Amino acid sequence: MSAPVAGLHHVTAYAHDPQQNLDFYTGVLGLRLVKQTVLFNNPSAAFQAPTMYHFYYADETGTPGSVLTFKPHHSIQKGQVGRGQATATALTIPEGAVEFWTDRLREAASATLYPPTQRFGRTVLPFQDPDGQPLELIAGTSDIAPWTDGPVPPEHAVRGIHGVTLHPNNAQQTAAVLQLLGYEQVDHAPTPQDGDWTRFRVPGPEHAQFVDLYNEPNMHEGRWGYGTVHHVAFRATDDEHQRALRQRLRDAGHTPTTVKDRNYFHSIYFREPNGVNIEIATDPPGFLHDEPVDELGRTLKLPPFLQDRREQVEAQLTDISL
Repeated sequence: MSAPVAGLHHVTAYAHDPQQNLDFYTGVLGLRLVKQTVLFNNPSAAFQAPTMYHFYYADETGTPGSVLTFKPHHSIQKGQVGRGQATATALTIPEGAVEFWTDRLREAASATLYPPTQRFGRTVLPFQDPDGQPLELIAGTSDIAPWTDGPVPPEHAVRGIHGVTLHPNNAQQTAAVLQLLGYEQVDHAPTPQDGDWTRFRVPGPEHAQFVDLYNEPNMHEGRWGYGTVHHVAFRATDDEHQRALRQRLRDAGHTPTTVKDRNYFHSIYFREPNGVNIEIATDPPGFLHDEPVDELGRTLKLPPFLQDRREQVEAQLTDISL
């Protein structure tokens, strides 16, 4: 059997306004914009210039497992978070940073803060971004270093992804997919409400290790749009690892796509039985292959098949201020 996935690689969501998205994730959460690019079309069908940005936020260098990506555009409809989706993305903060982040998010007009809670022995600070997307800050340990040049003091700064919450219609089916990818159940916690939580963990680096399944059958169905997650990406260490994982999925009856070149990683996609969109992305080539670390995110980067159409692409995009 091939090696398990190495945790989460990134989470991709929809957003409504590019500038608002930038201001929140860099200015409030203190993440670094490590790449500004566009949605990649198939080169053979690229007869029309892309009109949608694709932003990547992360630690200083875009370490896999620290990356949040967004597809922002004013034409996107409002989504509804619900069953059949990834319904929350959790980021790790240091143990002593809960009070700092409570004050910071309370003061941020663009955030909606909720009372802290406890889950699996950890303090969880739930909130929503300006689009209504559910996010969490979880106090814990991580081997992701804080970004020292951001607006948040390093001793309080975000240290990568902690995990994601999936809300399937059938938790057993989703659990089977996680186990196929190498996850093991580590805890289970019924709640006073109708639902319960089951936590899965994969061995590997001490970040982006957890997937929580939330089982609450009375919740409404999710609907795509801004404020919702488009897909959750798991890590493959390289192309060979990804090929082995793809074959494992095919052998189990799933239908992963062919490999897609995303310029900064190679990707395959499939939907698990409850409709959650899953990607498996490789660590290489990474975000440093087309610009040095001190220039990450400062200019629009295009894939090779769009380079000769830069002027046309830039004319279609909304102006932004970094």
